[in-house]
Amino acid sequence: QVQLVESGGGLVQAGGSLRFSCAASGLTFNSYTMGWFRQTPGREREFVATITWRGYTTYYAESVKGRFTISRNNAKNTVYLQINSLKPEDTAVYLCAAVRGGIIAGIHNYSYWGQGTQVTVSS
Repeated sequence: QVQLVESGGGLVQAGGSLRFSCAASGLTFNSYTMGWFRQTPGREREFVATITWRGYTTYYAESVKGRFTISRNNAKNTVYLQINSLKPEDTAVYLCAAVRGGIIAGIHNYSYWGQGTQVTVSS
C-alpha cells in the first residue's frame, strides 16, 4: 500500500515560517514526481509546488513563488516544503501527492495523496 504522511503544520503568525515533510512508503520514491497542494473549505484544491524525480526541476504557483521552496531527499523517501513570509491567505490544509514519472504533471495526473497537514496563519 502506498502511503504519504505529511507533518510540520501548525499555527503561525503572519510573516512566520514553517517546514513540511512528506514521508513516502510503498512506492519507488525516486521514480515519482512529487507535489504539494493546498485545500481550503469552499475552494478547489490548489497547486502549490512540484519537484521532478531527480530533484533538478521545480515549479511553483505564482502566489507562492519566492516564499516557498520545495526539495526532496530520495535516500530518505521524503519531500519537503519550506514556507516563509506566511500570509493569512496561506491558511489551508497542505497535501503531498505523487505521480509516476520524471516530468511536471497536472493535478489530475497525481496518483497518490496524503491526508494533509493544517496550516493556520493569524493576522
